[in-house]
Amino acid sequence: MSFLTRRKALPALGGAARKVDGLKPTLSWPHLVALGVGAIVGTGIYTLIGVGAERAGPAVMLAFVIAGIVCVCAALAYAELATMIPESGSAYTYSYTTLGEGAAWMVGWSLILEYTVVCSAVAVGWAGYFSGMMEGIGMGLPAVLTSAPSQGGIVNLPAVVIVAAVAGLLVAGTKESASINAALVVVKIAALIAFVAIALPHFNADNLKPFMPYGFSHGVGAQTGVMAAAAIIFFAFYGFDAVATAAEETRNPARDLTIGIIGSMVACVAIYMAVAIAALGAMPFTEFMKSPEPLSHIIRTVGSDLWATLIAGAAVVALPTVILAFMFGQSRIFFVMARDGLLPRSLAHVSKRSGGPVRVTAGTAVLMAIIAGFIPLGDLAALANAGTLAAFASVGLCLIVLRRREPSRPRVFRAPVWWLVGPIAIAGCIYLFFSLPASTQINFVIWNVIGVAVYLLYSRRNSLLNG
Repeated sequence: MSFLTRRKALPALGGAARKVDGLKPTLSWPHLVALGVGAIVGTGIYTLIGVGAERAGPAVMLAFVIAGIVCVCAALAYAELATMIPESGSAYTYSYTTLGEGAAWMVGWSLILEYTVVCSAVAVGWAGYFSGMMEGIGMGLPAVLTSAPSQGGIVNLPAVVIVAAVAGLLVAGTKESASINAALVVVKIAALIAFVAIALPHFNADNLKPFMPYGFSHGVGAQTGVMAAAAIIFFAFYGFDAVATAAEETRNPARDLTIGIIGSMVACVAIYMAVAIAALGAMPFTEFMKSPEPLSHIIRTVGSDLWATLIAGAAVVALPTVILAFMFGQSRIFFVMARDGLLPRSLAHVSKRSGGPVRVTAGTAVLMAIIAGFIPLGDLAALANAGTLAAFASVGLCLIVLRRREPSRPRVFRAPVWWLVGPIAIAGCIYLFFSLPASTQINFVIWNVIGVAVYLLYSRRNSLLNG
């Protein structure tokens, strides 16, 4: 069983792999901040604020705070590790160098789940706003083509189409897609600022009463309560880990990764709290929690059909930035795992024209499109969170282990009070995991049982560290 604990040596990272079959460094810190904000600000605030409010009522604001604290601690750990280990792979690579191949495989397997399902979930959220915008201009789509089978439809066709479009953009090239992403992020932030400006004057404190109608927590797998909402709202905060997957394609990783990870988190926490306060104050949560486009629904109800359509239009234009960021991250996770031999080496092919892993991008896009077309948003978000919580907990553990094992190793960025940040990230992720629906926990276990089988039957024997 020694294969489970074999580790990559830290000094070897950033060396031969980068020169021989590595990715092309074309990104700087503005690209990374835009990538992070593009990934973080998306379906979580545009759509899942309604799902969270259904579980916690006005106390969904508290759920935002709890999820945000856990993610900030994870982000600090990511920032330190990303600058120490400036290679693609994110939590998978950190675990490989710190905890061993067995842990790295399980983390990588969880990240595959996270990124695949996130892209699909955001595509479904985008489809809701797209359908609302089309109805607003009198060109509504048939319900059977905008809903999953479990919701009475045949397929969510808009969700499938947007996944294909984003995959095409990524295939065109890393720098090109990052530049377009940066422009679309500006549109997305402007739409949220407009929402706050329009909704806030309609703030009514009575809409926040009772503040916590479903309590704080109802136990493991509960469907309601603040922690049940936080376990879903957690989806709204992660995305900075997609920045870490770009380490190998960053021109100055020591500086740019820190700015990208910390900068995007700080910006997004401020944006989220402002939007949540404006939304919950403008309308009773029971009136928007079921809407597939809650922000536009609120604006439309308080009396501005034009602005509701514009906000929906901005979401239609800008939400694909989230799909782009996570599809980018997914392809890089696959790429690095293949380069390490844990997945078929043919997946590690880098296109000479675009500088990116085209085969992996196209393959994962097909899988994402299938999931987006046939599974509802709430189920997707919960399953994505399970994979992310596992990865974040591992990064917190890697931070602690490396501080203990190699305290004198140079660190460009040092997480403050690491002895507190690491444990909060770990404990917070575990608590949020057990706050997810029981069905999600079971599905996550099934996914990892499959992962263990794949590792034992294929990956451990084909690993570059084998013999």
